[in-house]
Amino acid sequence: MNIVLTIILTVQMLSALAMIGLILVQHGKGADMGAAFGSGGSGSLFGASGSANFLSRTTAVLATVFFVCTLALAYFGNLRPASSGSVLEGAAAAAPVVAVPASAPAAPASGAAQIPAK
Repeated sequence: MNIVLTIILTVQMLSALAMIGLILVQHGKGADMGAAFGSGGSGSLFGASGSANFLSRTTAVLATVFFVCTLALAYFGNLRPASSGSVLEGAAAAAPVVAVPASAPAAPASGAAQIPAK
């Protein structure tokens, strides 16, 4: 079970890092205005509009992988072994019982404190 959690956590971290990188590489909505006025940014690796479609779909796939890994980690993190008793029974068995010695001096019956004579 520990190996499965390690694999899921590794996939989640890698998808998160890849998603951060893809989001930072993508252009904003206002970036297309510069290309409309001849900025020269439209001549990219994927063409004028191909990169936006490819990057947004890849980001969506990575977000889905991240979400599924998060749900799996939450599910496996909340699994508890089935116990047949209550919590109080387990606490009572674990707490040691301390006996009070019978030779303890008794407190004076009156509420006033006794002052020793000089």
